[in-house]
Amino acid sequence: MRWVTVVLAVLLLAVQADLWLGRGSLPQVMQLRSQLAVQQAVNEEARTRNTRLAAEVSDLKEGLEMVEEKARSELGMLRPDEILVQVSPRP
Repeated sequence: MRWVTVVLAVLLLAVQADLWLGRGSLPQVMQLRSQLAVQQAVNEEARTRNTRLAAEVSDLKEGLEMVEEKARSELGMLRPDEILVQVSPRP
């Protein structure tokens, strides 16, 4: 009877060791959860950026206001009847 108890105790320890140290163990689950949280944050950033880009594409397709704004800010373009006045701050 004593050998049966020892064998069962060893088997129990083997199962517990695998649970705590093996694949799918508690430390690995915690690490995977932290990786998941980081990836979800990256995905949310990408989702926000995609939404902003989709809105910009929609504006460019639908109206000329966005095109005009980009031409003014990025290329420095003016309308033929406009005069450019630049004000520089005092040093």
